[in-house]
Amino acid sequence: MNILDQILASTRSDLELRKRARPLETIAAASARSRPSLRTALAQPGLSLIAEFKRASPSAGPIHPGADITTVTRAYAQGGAAAISVLTEEQNFGGSLEDLRAAAAAVGLPLLRKDFIVDPYQLHEAREAGASAILLIVAALPESELRELHDGAGELGLDALVEVHDGAELEVARRVGASLIGVNNRDLRDFSVDPGRTLELLAAMPPDAIVVSESGITSPQDLAALRDAGVHAALIGERLMRDGDPAAALRELADAPI
Repeated sequence: MNILDQILASTRSDLELRKRARPLETIAAASARSRPSLRTALAQPGLSLIAEFKRASPSAGPIHPGADITTVTRAYAQGGAAAISVLTEEQNFGGSLEDLRAAAAAVGLPLLRKDFIVDPYQLHEAREAGASAILLIVAALPESELRELHDGAGELGLDALVEVHDGAELEVARRVGASLIGVNNRDLRDFSVDPGRTLELLAAMPPDAIVVSESGITSPQDLAALRDAGVHAALIGERLMRDGDPAAALRELADAPI
């Protein structure tokens, strides 16, 4: 099994426990606060920044395990983030739905639930916990299930950021009607990073797509290359989570002359 397969196996195992603890009917019936649209926020002129809250990762290990999400997400908002991504996968990234709920209570920005979504139950979890959007990973799902989850997210008022890594996955994203597309510069099979991946795939994007570059973005020069190529947004996590002053770190990236 590669790393992605291992994460998906643990995701499905944890999901079954949550389903038994809180049946779908309970979550679906819960009221959810209206959140601003991620797609609308990223469609604004210029290169928008999505700041990510991530405690750990399989590739980096512990990043900031004891971070207080209220403090960090408010710092991200002060630093000029257009939106915030919250890792909710527990076993490999140290996240939780409680982190998402805390972020929703702390800031009014659009919130992306960053997880390995494999079941409609998780869409209802995301909505109930305060997400504006969910991540769907093409490499993690058969096309029929990807389409079902993409359409189901829309029915619940959630944006779906559909993540691809190569041209074949991008074609799948096109077929399911994705208009918010993330390019993961990290290969989830072995977690290697190629910062040029986004630029390689730009020409094949649907004309109306909002494009987000994810992973391996650490400098103003990285952002300049994305901005000049016409990318709409960049998602940055580890670089900010390791900094003692996330607001200043975000402003430094966003405001540096590039």
